[in-house]
Amino acid sequence: MSSSEFWKGRRVFVTGCTGILGSWLTQALVARGADVVGLIRDRVPNSDLFRSGAAAHITQVDGDIVDFPLLERALNEYEIDTVFHLAAQALVRVANRMPVGTFETNVRGTWLLLEACRDVKTITRIVVASSDKAYGDQDALPYSEDAPLQGRHPYDVSKSCADLIARAFACTYDMPIAVTRCGNIYGGGDLNWDRIVPGTMRSVLRGEPPIIRSDGSPLRDYLYVDDIVDGYLRLSERLDDRSLHGQAFNFGMDDPKSALEIVESIIAISDHPGLKPLTLNNASHEIQNQYLSSEKARRLLGWQPRYTLAEGLRSTMEWYRAYLSETERPSKMPGILQASQV
Repeated sequence: MSSSEFWKGRRVFVTGCTGILGSWLTQALVARGADVVGLIRDRVPNSDLFRSGAAAHITQVDGDIVDFPLLERALNEYEIDTVFHLAAQALVRVANRMPVGTFETNVRGTWLLLEACRDVKTITRIVVASSDKAYGDQDALPYSEDAPLQGRHPYDVSKSCADLIARAFACTYDMPIAVTRCGNIYGGGDLNWDRIVPGTMRSVLRGEPPIIRSDGSPLRDYLYVDDIVDGYLRLSERLDDRSLHGQAFNFGMDDPKSALEIVESIIAISDHPGLKPLTLNNASHEIQNQYLSSEKARRLLGWQPRYTLAEGLRSTMEWYRAYLSETERPSKMPGILQASQV
């Protein structure tokens, strides 16, 4: 476990704090007594950052990751010590549909943030979120940190570029930066229903057959969000060690599962174990197999997953059960017509 004493009173800047990982990381930092400043582009009311109440305990800076003057002001005015850069356009299908917006956020946003950090003397540690997608399609699996970054499609390329940019700043300007490359994150709070875990959770809780866009065979790492938060905190705490500056760390289960296996595992723990998935086999520009070796993180950070897949999925199912029970019931707000009134 990471150290609560380490974070007490420490000023931390979190970009992307309304996403699934950002929400959980922010909650963990608040619980440890950190003084968190969160960059928020869109105020998503159903984000777990707001639903959990954590938003009320942080300083909220409204703005975009590509607003350089805003970044400079926030980092200097709040005398930030630690930066977690999570802001990104994170959906593969959206990246294929709008590559320019993806590159603007994921690539330009990264170099602008790091340039803003470069002259802030109070900053002692920076963790930049890359992805297993940064490796692109490789013959040798699992990916190790010394594998080349060779994304070919828009989302993958954006993560390859951001990863290289982060390590270039670390190497050239002697900045305390480390990079994380995680497998598929799942857990309560992910409201991107295109993703396999939240989409399947919602379908089975409604008693509907879940949809698999691929043929069900692609292999991926699936890692519970709380385990990834632990990895981020451990890595950041270790960045007083200059030998880790500019290094990348993989975080995964070291136990890849196919899309079909994940869907069947979710169906099995649902109230509708007889459901059969609908396999569309129409996914495009997706890598067939990608999974990680986490040996380096285990060896240098003492990190390892604390949740089995079954435990993580059960916890996630309970979150979505409560969320959908609340959000899908007929509205009682004045002036909002219920279905029976229309």
